[in-house]
Amino acid sequence: LRNFAFRISWKSEKVASYRLDLSWPKYSDYFTGATFCVAVDSLNGLVYVAQRGDNIPKVLVFTEDGYFLRAWNFTVDTPHGMFAASTLHEQSVWITDVGSGSYGHTVKKYNTFGDLVQVLGTPGEKGTGLNPLQFDNPAELYVDDTGDIYIVDGDGGLNNRLIKLSQDFMILWLHGEKGTGPAKFNIPHSVTLDSSGRVWVADRGNKRIQVFDKDTGEWLGEWKSCFTEEGPSSVRFTPDGKYLIVAQLNLSRLSLLAAPPVGSIGDCSMISTIQLPDQVLPHLLEVDRKTGAIYVAEIGAKQVQKYVPLNSYVPAFGA
Repeated sequence: LRNFAFRISWKSEKVASYRLDLSWPKYSDYFTGATFCVAVDSLNGLVYVAQRGDNIPKVLVFTEDGYFLRAWNFTVDTPHGMFAASTLHEQSVWITDVGSGSYGHTVKKYNTFGDLVQVLGTPGEKGTGLNPLQFDNPAELYVDDTGDIYIVDGDGGLNNRLIKLSQDFMILWLHGEKGTGPAKFNIPHSVTLDSSGRVWVADRGNKRIQVFDKDTGEWLGEWKSCFTEEGPSSVRFTPDGKYLIVAQLNLSRLSLLAAPPVGSIGDCSMISTIQLPDQVLPHLLEVDRKTGAIYVAEIGAKQVQKYVPLNSYVPAFGA
């Protein structure tokens, strides 16, 4: 599966394409389980991979060039989502844990060497409570540069929630009801922010992306027409903010969608796609905010693959 290189350009006079970096990582033997998520510390050039399995390291740390640095396994049961907070004042790694063991149903913060710093939720106990805050299969989170935290809680569990926490872990707003209407969810699976102050949620079970105002939590709109076959499993923006990269798990597909202008959501416009081999199953992805490289955690192929832009333009795919 690592022998595919993709390069097709389209539509634009100045179109960049991506290529599969076959040299990343230097040795793929480090992947010994199902790779569910990946996070990038753009400031320090580090890539974190979380995998599932028995008697294996749960978190692997690589350089952006693909060299293996270290691994850690403490207090991680069954990782699902991951985010690296990477600012001059904060370098940390957050993991959502959906395990049924003593560390499960939590959102946890680690330093870059794997030391546990903070636990949100009740370890080993699923629940719906808000005081204290409880989780059931928390799917993913996104940490803003201000320190605010956005969590999607509900990968098939009791909850279908989008929660915004302050940097001192106070609930600022939430949407928390299962359903098909505005601001309701069915398996909210991934969350990200754009530079215009909008929160984008992959509402996987409802086959749509929902958009909210990050300050007020107000519902701004939804995208559905691009997801008639299958809902999105992961959402991230390119560094220039012009495009949204979406993974669709069971279709083994990555898509590039045009971001809407400020003040308008409209409907989605698909620019291009990368069709991966069958059963690769891209679960969650991350984009390096400095280089524009895309890292894709593939649970079917049990690997993370890296796609790099072929030139200085980030906004286009090669497929």
